[in-house]
Order: sequence, then C-alpha cells, then structure tokens
Amino acid sequence: MHKDTSYEAVMNRRGEIMKKSVGIDYTNFELWGVAFDYEQMMRKTGYSLEEVQKIQHSTGVGNTPLLELKNLTALARKFAPKGKGARIFIKDEAANPSGSYKARRASTSVYHAKKKGYKGVIAATSGNYGAAVASQAAIHGLETIVIQECYDSRGIGQPEIVEKARKCEAYGAEVVQLTVGPELFYTFLTTLEETGYFNASLYTPFGIAGVETLGYEIAMDFREREGKDPDAVICTNAGGGNLTGTARGLMKAGAEDTRIIGASVDLSGLHMASDKEFNRKSFTTGHTGFGMPYATWPDRTDVPRSAARPLRYMDEYYLVSQGEVFYMTEALAQIEGLERGPAGNTSLAVAFSLAQEMDQDQTIVVQETEYTGAGKHLQPQLSFARENGIEIFRGNPQEEIPGKNIILPSHPELIKVRPVDLKKMKASYVKNTVKKNDVKKLSTDEKAFIQEEVRLEASKLEEILKGLGVEA
Repeated sequence: MHKDTSYEAVMNRRGEIMKKSVGIDYTNFELWGVAFDYEQMMRKTGYSLEEVQKIQHSTGVGNTPLLELKNLTALARKFAPKGKGARIFIKDEAANPSGSYKARRASTSVYHAKKKGYKGVIAATSGNYGAAVASQAAIHGLETIVIQECYDSRGIGQPEIVEKARKCEAYGAEVVQLTVGPELFYTFLTTLEETGYFNASLYTPFGIAGVETLGYEIAMDFREREGKDPDAVICTNAGGGNLTGTARGLMKAGAEDTRIIGASVDLSGLHMASDKEFNRKSFTTGHTGFGMPYATWPDRTDVPRSAARPLRYMDEYYLVSQGEVFYMTEALAQIEGLERGPAGNTSLAVAFSLAQEMDQDQTIVVQETEYTGAGKHLQPQLSFARENGIEIFRGNPQEEIPGKNIILPSHPELIKVRPVDLKKMKASYVKNTVKKNDVKKLSTDEKAFIQEEVRLEASKLEEILKGLGVEA
C-alpha cells in the first residue's frame, strides 16, 4: 500500500520518520511543559569523549594544527593602544579529510549509522557538512544523498554552493539540488522515508559530540604550547552546533575561564528563505540569517530537539560585514600564506578587531578554518554579487547595507566588530518559548530549565515573563 506523499501527510508523519531515521525517541527526554533533559539527550550518543576521539582518529579526523598568526597579530598591534594587541591563533580545521571542522560532526554520525546497520546516510545542507558526510560515508562504505538548497527560481546558484555540490559528488554522493523554499524539508523527509537511510542531521547529539573534540583539543594543544588556557575562543555561529560543541569540549577540558565568543556575518534585512533575496548575499553560512533565529529558537531544526543550543554557552556575540570577511580572507593568504575559505575568516575578522582591545599577553583562538575552492574564492563571489546588482567598492565597512552593497575596507584599521545585545536575544528565546507553546503559567522546574537555556538571573527572567503575561 502506497503512503500518502502529499505535503500535509508527510509533515504529519515527520515525528515517525525522524524516529526511524535517527534511532532516537526524543519523547524519552521530555520532562514537564516546555522543559526537556538536555544532558540526558547528549548522553544518548552512547559514546564518551575518548570513544569519539578514537572514532575520529580511525578516519583521519582531528588532531589538526594550532597555528600562531604572528603577522596578523603584528598588524593588529599597529592600530592598538599601547600595551594592547592579543596574540591570534588559528585551529587549522582545513586539515581534516573533507576540509572543514564538519568532518568531526560527520564522523560520529556516519560511524553510528554503520554500527546500526543503515545502508546509507542523508544530509540536508548547502554547506561543508554535505562533503563531510560524503567523505566519511565513502570511508565506511555507505551510500550518501545530499539534499541541497541551491537555486533561486531562475535556476541560478551561488558559486560557493555549486562548489560544495562538486565536492560532495567528488566523494561519490548523489546531490539533489533544489530551489529555495519549503520543498527542502519535504524532499528530505520523503527521501528518508523512501530509502530507510540514516538522518545524519547537523543537530543530533552525535553531531555535537563530534565537535566536542575540537574544543578539547584547543585546550590541550594550548596548555602544551603556552602552559595555560586561551583567554578567548571565537566560533563562527550559524545553526549553533559549532559553538555548542566547541564550548562543551572546552568545559570537559576544564577551561572554565575561557571566553566563548560567537561571530557572524551581518546580513540584517535579508530573508534566507526569500527567492528574491537568496542570491543577494555572498555568504551561505555563518551569518545572522541562521545565527539569530537558530539561537533564539533552536528547535526549528530537522530533529524534534536540537543538540545545538548556543545561548547556553555564548559569553559574547559580534558581527562583521561581508566586506570585512573578504578583506581578512585575502589578508590571511597574503600576510600569513594560508589560503582558506570564508567561514573561519568570519571569526578571524572578529579576532583581528577584538585583539586590539585585549592586552598583549592575552590570547585568542579562531577555532576553525575551511578548505577553499573555485566557488569559495572571493573573486567569483564578488563577480556573482555584481551580476546580481550588488555595488562593490572600497570604503568604510560600517556603512555596508546587506543586499545593496559590499564595502571592502579601505584600510585595515576600519575593521571593527559590532556587538550583539545578548540580553535581547535571550529575551527573544523566552518569548518564542512562551508563544510557540502557548504558555500561560510556568512551574518552578520550567523556569529553572529556561534559566539553563539562556543563563538569565531569576529576577530578569521573571521580569520578561511578566511582560509576556505569563504567571511564574
């Protein structure tokens, strides 16, 4: 008997499809009202940090170099006040098999899929994760399908996304390329159901546990090299898994005093699901279009409860412009001799600015780099922007208007971060929790859960709840 494959019917079966394709019954973690047991869910991977390290070592993932960027540090010090200019380091994740830190996320997911007898894996992603899943699946002898949001309604795809499709296909994956919009999740669900493959979601406990090794390595590498923990670790933030996993790994290493800083490209005003605006951005990840909504409502993902919950860990959050990231991409290549893709360079732009405010004996680690390729180079991306009516010129990047222009800094001194008000983001999380669950009253335990989610003082949380008309 054929199942009803209408959009409504498939969406109604999403819970059943997810349970079968991930092998996790998320209802086991639900507690009371809006609360769930996050740490129990994370333990559901069944793999300790040491076991994840062994899994990754077996496929050449992890143990990537920690490099000091002495020339960029020297440049930052030219514009810093006397005694300022923290040393900048970078964890070179491009050394992973697929060329990005996402090999860590994919390694545990694919290993688990093989262990549980799945014949293949599926990932819905336009980014490096698809290549990471395909690479790990090739090692384990599993089939891979990557479902990619690639084109606008004109059939035009961004150079970086097209490049990532090429990378996936090079590892033997089947790539299903779609237009922007709701068909992505529908196609993802129907393909999972039809194939019986494993859902190698970015947001399962397996994926986040894979990134914990990155944070742990940073602490261990830094202690061996410098005899102390880094003062700050900067994580490019999109869906939140990068920051969540890295922070959890640092905590497991005992690096409690290291500041966890999020970094995103400012794409304010551009709607990521808009056909008209899809190709008016030059960054496919690590931007506010993912960073803001996923932080303030993590469970918008393709699993019932996301394991990526950045507000639990983020101490500070900063934005940089597209022009600033392009500038730092070129600076990294021409000053440090490292040609890398734009994702990690988002964090590098933030590090370059923040270093000028920190003391010279302090340290910053940019926790990832990514591979570069034809579509990831800044020149094809800038050319694509021009073709889509984006004005490009040199000037003050603080004046950049996303979707209208890209302003390359006319001088490195103009690279300045814009802080995000985390209190407002946390208030948005509380508002989303209340509205989406139609909450009228919260129990003491539910309030305690929300406090864990956003690290708000009890009095501040009660003030926000009162403003929302919620009895607490």
